[in-house]
Formats: sequence, structure tokens, C-alpha cells
Amino acid sequence: MPRSLRQLVERQIGKAIAEGQLTGLRGEGQPLPDRSGLAFTDMATQVAVRLMAEAGALPEEFRIKALLEEAKQAYAAAETDEEKRLAMALIAELDQRYNTAVEARRRFMAP
Repeated sequence: MPRSLRQLVERQIGKAIAEGQLTGLRGEGQPLPDRSGLAFTDMATQVAVRLMAEAGALPEEFRIKALLEEAKQAYAAAETDEEKRLAMALIAELDQRYNTAVEARRRFMAP
């Protein structure tokens, strides 16, 4: 970001703080959400996903990804070979469903 633009932005933020425009906002005092998984996603997709998440309407691939993470944690916590085998089978199934959902979205979004 050019230095002059950065200074302009800093002045505008300072002015908003001085006028009290940045107090009482939703989420104030809380850490920012972890969005590191979106680092390699284009901006339009990031915005669309955030809006859908805020509206409670996430695509299936995000629901499956959450289930996949839970299954991986269950595998790590498994104590017997049978528990590990069942957890690994679930991981394989969810991984396949996740990849299918991602590919379907990519094909739908492709020009």
C-alpha cells in the first residue's frame, strides 16, 4: 500500500476513534475469527462464504469439512484398533464426499 494512502487510512481511523464511531460494534473486544483457511481463495469467494455463514446457509462442503475434522479428532482419541478402524473408514468416506462437493462447486462456478 502506498505511504500516502496508508497515512490517509490511518487519519480516517483516528478520526473515527475520536468521534466514537468504533465503539459498541458487534464483536468488540473479541479476537478476530481465524480465516487462515481462506488465504488461497479469491476475494469474491471469501466474501460469498462469509455472507452465507453469517446467514446460516453454508454450502455442503463446509458442513462436511467440519465433520471431517471431528472424525480426525475421534481417530486421534481412539484407543482400540477397532475404534481406529471405524474412525478411519469414516474419515475416508467424508474425505471423498468433501472432495466431490468441492469439485461440484468449482464446476458450477467455472465460466
